[in-house]
Amino acid sequence: MIEIIPAIDIIDAKCVRLSQGDYNEKKVYNENPVEVAKMFEGAGIRRLHLVDLDGAKAKHIVNRKVLEQIASQTSLIIDFGGGIQSDEDIEAAFSSGASMVTGGSIAIKDKDLFLSWVEKYGGDKIILGADCKDHKIAVSGWQESTSVDIIPFIGEYKNKGISKVVCTDISKDGMLAGTSVDLYKEILSHYPSLYLIASGGVSCMQDILDLEEANIPAVILGKAIYENRITLEELSKL
Repeated sequence: MIEIIPAIDIIDAKCVRLSQGDYNEKKVYNENPVEVAKMFEGAGIRRLHLVDLDGAKAKHIVNRKVLEQIASQTSLIIDFGGGIQSDEDIEAAFSSGASMVTGGSIAIKDKDLFLSWVEKYGGDKIILGADCKDHKIAVSGWQESTSVDIIPFIGEYKNKGISKVVCTDISKDGMLAGTSVDLYKEILSHYPSLYLIASGGVSCMQDILDLEEANIPAVILGKAIYENRITLEELSKL
């Protein structure tokens, strides 16, 4: 069964969603992220993907307080990302209640530091963020594109101990136009043992069922819930 992981994206300590990573296309859905997290928990959700969008832009954690509040007021297993660029950042994330940390930009910009985290905390606690557009990795809150191809990028880190990868197709994110199931199938054809977490584009329950049929281990979704395209009651029946 596919694991369902709702997302809460934070700007100015509020729950927001962007379209294709564009900070100018921001929509505030709730000014109290803790309230949203409790709603997910009440529906039987166990995991949460919490993203500090301010941090991703600033290149250091900004919304640590939100992480602390959700971690202390719910029992959700939180994976946290956005702006984690130093030992101080990752230590702050774990001490504030994150169970796992997602690193994307840092895996491109400072491989040695990222690998030191994998060695220190283990491949189960460090998730590789592989966000891409046209197969090329993008970093810094998707503000910068690179020439790095996603398939060998994932393979390099899998060989170094990474077991979990969040892959977001930026062209799909926030568009409610379906997921990149073919991309995810391609990744798993290369690395069948990978715990691949699909992200971006989920618009309805059928999108989730299509991912499950393709044997994708987990899926992150946000906007579809916030726009009432998918209800928590429907998710609880999976």
